[in-house]
Amino acid sequence: MIGRIVEIAGDGRYLSLDRGFLVVSHKGQELGRTPIDDVAALIGNAHGLVYSNNLLVALAERGAPFVLCGANHKPVGLLWPVEGHHRQAARMDAQLSASLPLRKRLWKQVVQAKIGMQAAVIGLFDGPEPPLRRLAGKVRAGDPSNVEGQAARQYWSLLLGKAFRRDRDAEGINAMLNYGYTVLRALVARQIMAAGLHPGVPLHHANEGNPMRLVDDLMEPFRPLVDAVVRRLCDTGAVTLDAETRRELALLGTRSMRTVQGVSPVTVTVQRLAVSLAQVYEKRAMALDLPETGRGALANLWDQAHVQAGNDEEEA
Repeated sequence: MIGRIVEIAGDGRYLSLDRGFLVVSHKGQELGRTPIDDVAALIGNAHGLVYSNNLLVALAERGAPFVLCGANHKPVGLLWPVEGHHRQAARMDAQLSASLPLRKRLWKQVVQAKIGMQAAVIGLFDGPEPPLRRLAGKVRAGDPSNVEGQAARQYWSLLLGKAFRRDRDAEGINAMLNYGYTVLRALVARQIMAAGLHPGVPLHHANEGNPMRLVDDLMEPFRPLVDAVVRRLCDTGAVTLDAETRRELALLGTRSMRTVQGVSPVTVTVQRLAVSLAQVYEKRAMALDLPETGRGALANLWDQAHVQAGNDEEEA
């Protein structure tokens, strides 16, 4: 099941569990409810929110991450379950014992997929793909030359113009990107946990204060999908993070990608990547199951599976 991304964006809401439903109330009045089994992730993005313990337990039991957002819609906390898979302990043991050469080889695959996806996004908006595709071919194990950074400088200029600067603390387009990455981070975190892996044991990211380093590793090939949605919103004149742009970004998991298995929702593609990483750690696979990044890879991006993403006023 793909599930729904439920965002709580209104201040002073009370969230509780009632007969299998996530219920959102305000000042004693129920605003809406959503089946708890349909919730893929819950995002708390407002002031004065109150949660019942029963609700948090129900989310954890279903492996649905609960993301706490701070200033500028950036995640500051993530509630995740203790148990995620029947082979969780064995897979974490294999994850912890993975050699540095293996992790460097896997990081090369991730970076190449990210740059390839960036090229696909540029092509989606009729821009030149070859400069980025040439860079993807230069990535070595561990990316010691930081080809990822070189590609990023070209990419942002091609996608949003030479005047654009990526600033995580800025408003406008940057805030839209922040929110989209928050949604993506929740999706990736859920699939990593479901695969029995520890989200804090990385391939590459080394920030000692980051408990979600593996999440930040595996979300890299999918970041350009957020960028594509933001660019499309900008092309329609939407350059601020409001209820409508948040809703559009929250539908990320339902969007469609081309894979070797055919066209699949983003959530399913992320799931395959997480499972393949666990299999590589256990020596049951040799390479990661990454999305297609060739020309036309995103031809179906604007298609959606038949699920919805909601906020507290509309769905839950």
